Amino acid sequence: MTRLTTTAVIRPTFIRRAIAPAALLLATTTACGTGSAAEHTGAEGFPLTTKNCGAEVTIDAPPERVVMLKSSAVPYLHTLGVMDRVVARAGDYPADYYDTKTRAELDDIPLLTDEMDTSGHLQISKEVVIGEEPDLVLGEVDNLSRATLDAVDIDLLEEPTMCPDGVDDPGFDDVYSQLEAYGKVFDKQDVADKAIADLRKRVTTLEKEQVGEGRTAAVLYPTVGGGVTYAYGTRSMAHPQLEAAGFDDVFADVDERVFEVSTEDLLERDPDVLILLHNAGDPKDVEKAITQLPGAEDLTAVRNGDVMAQLFNFTEPPSALSVDGLERINDRFGQ
Repeated sequence: MTRLTTTAVIRPTFIRRAIAPAALLLATTTACGTGSAAEHTGAEGFPLTTKNCGAEVTIDAPPERVVMLKSSAVPYLHTLGVMDRVVARAGDYPADYYDTKTRAELDDIPLLTDEMDTSGHLQISKEVVIGEEPDLVLGEVDNLSRATLDAVDIDLLEEPTMCPDGVDDPGFDDVYSQLEAYGKVFDKQDVADKAIADLRKRVTTLEKEQVGEGRTAAVLYPTVGGGVTYAYGTRSMAHPQLEAAGFDDVFADVDERVFEVSTEDLLERDPDVLILLHNAGDPKDVEKAITQLPGAEDLTAVRNGDVMAQLFNFTEPPSALSVDGLERINDRFGQ
């Protein structure tokens, strides 16, 4: 079992201001003597110390029993070829995110629960997760904190942009950094390096298209069935994704990741294009959550039918799926 030393504990919330470093910052720790984990496993560079959400996590050896509580890590683990190390998963894993091979890998992993509350937070007991005897948990949830797992000697890693303090200036570089970080954690650096080079080329090609040139856009998260509408600012992956597509972000002046937005504010900023993030369900219902707001018919994007529903992880947090999301935006608005 690996050892976790916690230097800070902050519970995540759905709405958070982002002001901290972006990637899993990795520092290799060299063990002395004859009893090191690296000597027992044969893996060089272990124990490995990573800084994650303000906490230092010491990983003694590449993880062999992983539990995923969020889908965010799937693109990284699939790319590195370590999905077979995931012994259980929880949450929602929409099939539209994944290719046939990835879906098959997920189907082979037992699903503990996909129960969510109304705000999209996973509902799972700590006993269920601990009972899987993981050496690493990916994704923190409200009732299963880092401190709780620390008490039973289980490591936790969260995607940097989903940490309470988020990241300063998210972008596609964070995709590459996180892939590099997971490559070190799972002792797959060579695989990660090649994948990063491929992603860089792909992003460069997509950026050249500039499908949104001369147009404005906003990325929102509407509440289906009525309720609060959220918008994404410059501390979210939504902003660099819009910029890469050539759009001017109407919320480029908002130094936050996600925040409540009123219909009046939307009407005042009047984006030409709306991209609506959602976790599950019918995209048409997501679009109706915006188009049926009082006064929404006066929005340029609604009048022109330039409204696109996009699954959440195609934008947030930064991952290879964010590149897929950029490609989808280019396809939708480059016609």
